[in-house]
Amino acid sequence: MKAIVIEQFGGPEVLQYKEVATPKPGKHEVLIKVEKTSVNYADIKNRTGKKSTGNFPIILGLDLVGIIDELGEGVTDLKVGQRVIAFPRTGSYAEYAVASEQLTFPIPDEIGLRLAAASPIVAFLSYMLLKDVGRMMEGETVLVHSASGGVGTTAIQMAKLLGASKVIGTVGSPAKFEVARNAGADDVFTYDNFSANVLELTDGVGVNIILDSMAGKVSEENMKCLAEYGRLVHFGNSSGAVGNFKTNELHNSCRSVLGFSLGNTRKKRPYLLKEVSDQVIKFLASGELNIVIGAEFTLSDAADAHRLIEKRQHTGKILLHV
Repeated sequence: MKAIVIEQFGGPEVLQYKEVATPKPGKHEVLIKVEKTSVNYADIKNRTGKKSTGNFPIILGLDLVGIIDELGEGVTDLKVGQRVIAFPRTGSYAEYAVASEQLTFPIPDEIGLRLAAASPIVAFLSYMLLKDVGRMMEGETVLVHSASGGVGTTAIQMAKLLGASKVIGTVGSPAKFEVARNAGADDVFTYDNFSANVLELTDGVGVNIILDSMAGKVSEENMKCLAEYGRLVHFGNSSGAVGNFKTNELHNSCRSVLGFSLGNTRKKRPYLLKEVSDQVIKFLASGELNIVIGAEFTLSDAADAHRLIEKRQHTGKILLHV
């Protein structure tokens, strides 16, 4: 099969399009013929060595949409020919990938290929950040950082679907305001003095939930506009910086700082994703949730997709057609 392989860490130039052996499914696994996959910022970190152990060769890619081609021993709830989204054990930048049956989810025909390819990471993550970790209740207010990206635009929609009364977004430049607004954000700001803008919008109360993948100074400033009993959900570190909190910013106001990793959850508690998948797939099939897609490349042009993401000028999800 053809795949994108890296044999050393480095820039986009280390992504090689080459012939490799097709993986075989093990016990309770399935082999999937990949139709499309998405490019995530974690792929960039894995390519550069910031998240990977360097067990070369490495095939990147965290999620996919495709057709089950072969069942491993013990698989009973899936069948050959089923159309699925999945989080594979082997990388998804390939013509075939292997996934655990626990992380493989059948999808109905109502969900198109591009929507299915764009949805697994951002839709599952957004739902879990808001519902499971943030314990969102109807009528609450939400602040979403990086609001024009794949997770951001999805989280804005998800917050509205779960009953948020107001969703505020922050982005890197005014050029991205419209993307966040089109996703459903009621108000959008740049990161400059965002806390003051949020406080003005909420009559000094602040927001109930903040979704933060930035870290660093942004995380610290969040505390200025997080309401009493509010939840700051930290799920990334795209700034590369460390944020610091004071304990008296939390206990007196009954506020919480919560951490979450979808990758760690897939590895250690994959069973938690079944209930999430049921709700996410309903939202996608009904058309209530529409993932914003910024661009699509062929698998052989994966390096160009990585370059686009590293420029931080893209919006929405970036896809690869296999």
